[in-house]
Amino acid sequence: MKTYLVGGAVRDRLLGLPVKDRDYVVVGATPDAMLRAGFKPVGKDFPVFLHPQTGEEYALARTERKTGRGYRGFAFDTDPSVTLEDDLRRRDLTINAIAQDEDDALIDPFGGAADLRAGILRHVAPAFAEDPVRILRVARFAARYAERGFRIAAATQELMRVMVRDGEVDHLVPERVWAETRKALAERAPSAFVRTLRDCGALERVMPEVDALYGVPQRAEFHREIDTGVHVEMVLDAAARIAPGDALIGFCALTHDLGKALTPVAELPSHRRHEQRGVAPLHALCARLKVPAEYAALAELVCRLHLLAHTAFELRPKTVLELFEKLDAFRQPKRLPQFLLACAADKRGRLGMADSDYPQARYLTAVFHAALEPTAQPLLDAGLRGPELGAALRRARHKAIATAIRTRKKNPAV
Repeated sequence: MKTYLVGGAVRDRLLGLPVKDRDYVVVGATPDAMLRAGFKPVGKDFPVFLHPQTGEEYALARTERKTGRGYRGFAFDTDPSVTLEDDLRRRDLTINAIAQDEDDALIDPFGGAADLRAGILRHVAPAFAEDPVRILRVARFAARYAERGFRIAAATQELMRVMVRDGEVDHLVPERVWAETRKALAERAPSAFVRTLRDCGALERVMPEVDALYGVPQRAEFHREIDTGVHVEMVLDAAARIAPGDALIGFCALTHDLGKALTPVAELPSHRRHEQRGVAPLHALCARLKVPAEYAALAELVCRLHLLAHTAFELRPKTVLELFEKLDAFRQPKRLPQFLLACAADKRGRLGMADSDYPQARYLTAVFHAALEPTAQPLLDAGLRGPELGAALRRARHKAIATAIRTRKKNPAV
């Protein structure tokens, strides 16, 4: 029985990155042998065990055989005769098919270390085409390593296109699509995830609402990049810079302009009411991918209300109060800064505006803090209850907002 460190831990060490999780493969063992050694079984589809002291994952070396469509259509063989090379051959990319033995020597039968040095994402074997999840993983790694100049090998790109044409991608289950999308949105260049999926034709299958944005023109005086799909890519990367690792803000960036795909041709390149038009495709996307409620709720608010943030300096006190109420910011104070981060990303996700300021965020934050000053206690002490209490508190907040706006108009530096 031999044990090897595999996958991401080896890859990240070679890239000089911090190693977060360590996964091991065990060659020449049986499930009974692992149990006798004190390992705890956790695998459902094939034998995976937790180390009794470290809690790290140890999987028996395995091969797999395609038995049906989708990523679940596999039969696994974990016989002790399965070799390390057999196990590495079934992995997705060469950079993830490198092992390290107990003496720290590398076992690299598919040239993963060379591909790391060259910045290439390359599939290990033709069996890559049997699992559609691998398209999503390649796209996610493209997002992770885009800033390092990584590119997808031409043969891998073509294989992904063939998988889409053959309908393999249509058998992806929503949970896996969302899981990979969420991880990609937390990477440094999430635009590469979307672009990779579009280049192979998968975006149209898994997120048609996003794919429909490409080729839709916008007004050049506001969007020098013109194409709405390109704008969304830029907003995604702006969100990744403003809120690093925050997939929630990234999802809002991805979906904030879905309504522009529904603008009547006669109205182009203007997009009146795109905020309202975007709600239906957003609901469809969230329902299909089973997006968590927190993500769906904030994305809808950003979709509906982002133009209000952009025009904050022109809003009347009543409209500002209504904005805070629609965000439910008085009960959920974190909602406002999250909303404003997404709006700032929308502003910066335009050609020539990557480093532009977004003073609307500071302005609305200051006004909101003023609106928090009136509290219910004095009104309770005055004997107000129920609807009368709510109405009085709302009037007090409106007055505080109006005062704050007047003050800032007289002295913008305040």
